[in-house]
Amino acid sequence: MTRAAQFEAVRPLLFALARRVLGSADQARDAVETARLRWAGTAARPASVEGHLAAEVVAICTGVLSTARLRQQAHHGPWPAGPLPGGGQDDSQDDGARAGAPAQLAESLLTAALLVLERLSPLQRAVFVLREAFGCGTDQIAAALGCSAEAAGQVVAAVAAASDGDGEPPPWPAHVTGARNVARLLTAVVPPLAGIGVELEEHRFSGRPGSLLRDRAGQLLGGIALDVRDDRVEGVHLVLPGTPDTPADPVAEAQAILREANRAR
Repeated sequence: MTRAAQFEAVRPLLFALARRVLGSADQARDAVETARLRWAGTAARPASVEGHLAAEVVAICTGVLSTARLRQQAHHGPWPAGPLPGGGQDDSQDDGARAGAPAQLAESLLTAALLVLERLSPLQRAVFVLREAFGCGTDQIAAALGCSAEAAGQVVAAVAAASDGDGEPPPWPAHVTGARNVARLLTAVVPPLAGIGVELEEHRFSGRPGSLLRDRAGQLLGGIALDVRDDRVEGVHLVLPGTPDTPADPVAEAQAILREANRAR
């Protein structure tokens, strides 16, 4: 496959990432084109083209946002503080966001999600996490928020417009590794949910420590399983109820346990 063909094969993912981070289709196209030109002008042959280009696009988008911040500060003062992640790669990563994908792609997906969270209100952040990270539908979100399905639908629509536009959102990384990324993921997921009354119930997933997440009525929303070695958290898995078991999935047993807990409610 030629380098041009390699790029075109991942262009949809790159555009979805850029569109999510920047919130503008035009700016996203510019970012993807910049990545294409850089790819064409380098002889680099990374182990994963998808992971390399995803990281490249997110870096380009982060640069665009940083420039916009500087301009905003010059004219109107600093932007409100938010969870803008720092750059760099955690050298302790060893796994990916989905089957066959490298840790580099997982970090890019996580960074894109964090950049979106920065644009949202606390309530919208909680809805974003429920929708994107745990695959909750509008009825589940309404129950978690303690509001009507109609009101929840309005918030969901606002969050979708802010994070996805009219495109298909990139996947949320269900598994990240490395202490830095574990901290980033848990910081993104736990505080917004705690803010709307979601409770974390201590639970072990086939020997892995973690928590079940329940809404204010006790309904199960999902789970968080941790990989711990020598008293150090090295990985985190977001466990979704109803996710099919996959032999290659390192948390297949945990998913089965979660489904059993859900049926027992």
